[in-house]
Amino acid sequence: MTAELELRRVSKVFGSGPTEVQALRDVDLRVEAGELVAVMGPSGSGKSTLLTIAGTLEEPTSGEVAVAGREVSRLSRNDRARLRRHSVGYVFQDFNLLAGLTAVENVALPLELDGVGARAAAASGLEALERMGLSEQADRYPDELSGGERQRVAIARAVVGERRVVLADEPTGALDSVNGEAVMRLLRAACQRGVAGVVVTHDAQLASWADRVVFLRDGRVVDQTGTSPGVESLLAPGPSS
Repeated sequence: MTAELELRRVSKVFGSGPTEVQALRDVDLRVEAGELVAVMGPSGSGKSTLLTIAGTLEEPTSGEVAVAGREVSRLSRNDRARLRRHSVGYVFQDFNLLAGLTAVENVALPLELDGVGARAAAASGLEALERMGLSEQADRYPDELSGGERQRVAIARAVVGERRVVLADEPTGALDSVNGEAVMRLLRAACQRGVAGVVVTHDAQLASWADRVVFLRDGRVVDQTGTSPGVESLLAPGPSS
C-alpha cells in the first residue's frame, strides 16, 4: 500500500531555555491510502501539534515529513502551499466556514484558490455536498444551517477535488453523539474512496470507527492498536513530578 502521509522521527520544540516545551518526541506515523487513523491522548500530549506538522502548517524541529509521496523539507514555501491546497484537507472543531459564502461556495473555495475555474469548482463543490447529503442546502449560508450540517459542509470542503490526506482536529467536539457518529461515518467513507485520514478525538467510542488508534503521551507514541484496549489507562494523566 502507498503511504500518503509519513512522519519519521519527528520532534517539535517550542521556546528555549527555561520556557522550552518538547511537544513531540521522535514520532513515527505512517498512514496509507484508504486508512483512517485516530489519535488519542491526554491534554497537552501533542495531538494538535502532530496534525499541524502533518499538514505542513508547521515545520518539525527535527525529523522528516512526507505528504502524497513528496518530502516536505525539500519543497519551497510556494510548493509547500500548493501541496497543502491540492492534497491536504482540514476539518476543524469550530468549522471555520466563511459566513459570507454559501455552503457550495465554501466547499468550492479551495479549488478556486488552486486555480480551478469558478464553474468547474462549483460543480465539484456540489458533487461533494451531494455525497454528504447536503445538495438541498447548497445555497444556504452557514448561519442558516444546523451544527451537524455545518460540520458536514466542512468535511465536504476537506475532501473536495483530489485531496489525498484529510486531517481532523476534534471534529465532533461541538456535536451531540448522533451527529458525532455521522461525522465519523463520513470520514470513514472518504477513506474508503482512497483518502488517508487522521482524526484527533478524545472519545474512544468514536475512535472505534478508525482502522488504527495511536496513543500519545508527553509527545511520544506510547501505543498503537486496532482494537483500542485499555483506552482509559492510556488517557489518564501521568504522575506529577
